[in-house]
Amino acid sequence: MASSSLFSCLLITTLVILSSLFCSASAARKLNGSTQAPQPPPFMYHNGPLLAGKVSVNLLWYGTFTPSQRAIISDFVASLSSGKEQPSVAAWWKTTQNYYRVIASRKLSSSSPALSIGSHILDYGYSLGKSLTTQKIEQLAAKGSPKNTINVVLTSSDVTVDGFCLSRCGTHGSARNRKNRRFAFIWVGNSDTQCPGQCAWPFHQPIYGPQGPPLVAPNNDVGADGMVINLAGLLAETATNPFGNGYYQGSAEAPLEAASACAGIFGKGAYPGYPGELLVDRATGASYNAHGVNGRKFLVPALFDPATSSCSTLV
Repeated sequence: MASSSLFSCLLITTLVILSSLFCSASAARKLNGSTQAPQPPPFMYHNGPLLAGKVSVNLLWYGTFTPSQRAIISDFVASLSSGKEQPSVAAWWKTTQNYYRVIASRKLSSSSPALSIGSHILDYGYSLGKSLTTQKIEQLAAKGSPKNTINVVLTSSDVTVDGFCLSRCGTHGSARNRKNRRFAFIWVGNSDTQCPGQCAWPFHQPIYGPQGPPLVAPNNDVGADGMVINLAGLLAETATNPFGNGYYQGSAEAPLEAASACAGIFGKGAYPGYPGELLVDRATGASYNAHGVNGRKFLVPALFDPATSSCSTLV
């Protein structure tokens, strides 16, 4: 299977959190001592295709996941296209629409993709072992359909992946299957037992930097709620830069993208060590900024809005 280079490595939340404004999707930044959130750089469109139309999100569960964890992540994906109570995950996803308006005049894709749950592939037997390379991640991703899909590989907390917890919490990229069809894929790991202070912040105490108290996870699962944050950012970046020649700023090898340009920002007033003003569930004390299906609450990252050249938050 031929593969292209990976784009937007989702870097360790804490390290990048403390390096400039945290991370939810890409390359590490240098420490910024300012208490103000840094201004994201201008974005450039590199003339490549964006995802559009109806796109299925196929979920490959690699390793051991509880029914509750699977429900949390599945409900999040379902929430991208449905939700009445505001602020909603669906409203958050609509921010990506502004990327498509910019290129509409070029008669390219004029609307962001409508995402829906696709197939579930269960690999509870660790078919490729408990230590995965990038090549193995691509091999797993190729099990999903390559047509109008995003194939998402989710690894359980007992699976190690090259760079996991050292330089990334997840990644997105593209590859080709045996029939030479190119497809977009995402990998996200459950950091619960390996590095929750890095990849599940702000639901766990960070290892370095400002030591504010961790927030209560909205679905009572630090690992799964952390995965939602990282998956959300990577989905936005996959839509707007699926093959490495869409929207990004900087080097193609370590780009700033839709979510990573606003790393560590979840609500208004965010700064290093503080995720911003969030909603709090009175019954559980959990922090969130978006409502989803089945009564779910989620924390989703801010996205860079090309229409305003600023980080857009729901609250």
